[in-house]
Amino acid sequence: AVAPDFTTMGALAGKPMKVNLKAMLAKGPVVLYFYPKAFTSGCTMEAHAFAEATADFAKAGATVLGMSNDDLPTLQKFSTAECRDKFAVAAATKDVIKAYDVSLKVAGVSSGLTKRTSYVIAKNGKIVMVHSDMDYKDHVKLTLEAVQKLKKG
Repeated sequence: AVAPDFTTMGALAGKPMKVNLKAMLAKGPVVLYFYPKAFTSGCTMEAHAFAEATADFAKAGATVLGMSNDDLPTLQKFSTAECRDKFAVAAATKDVIKAYDVSLKVAGVSSGLTKRTSYVIAKNGKIVMVHSDMDYKDHVKLTLEAVQKLKKG
């Protein structure tokens, strides 16, 4: 499947920025990971893990982007405090949440939050890997393995 394109607002190192998937893909593969809520324990530990692996993703030619439905001021703080200024986080709009099928439902009703789901998107825009698990622990390892395989061809 082709990854749905989007443009939204985000933050890197506390600075607001426009985030566009197509522009990011022009530089190489993108690891797009959705997390439920900034500053919650699992999301904080996941952000730390992605921050620690940023150099490994860069070596494989990939860019990491975290997404949640948090507001821009929260994303600005999270990008510095928990992402450690290593990668951008962006606002997942209702359209993006629907397009990527990451709505977290409670008793069958959308909670407004996103499921913890990671996508690896090849430079050509094709989704090559999806991992959906509310436990954050394997997201970095599995997405890194996928981008390293892409680099090897």
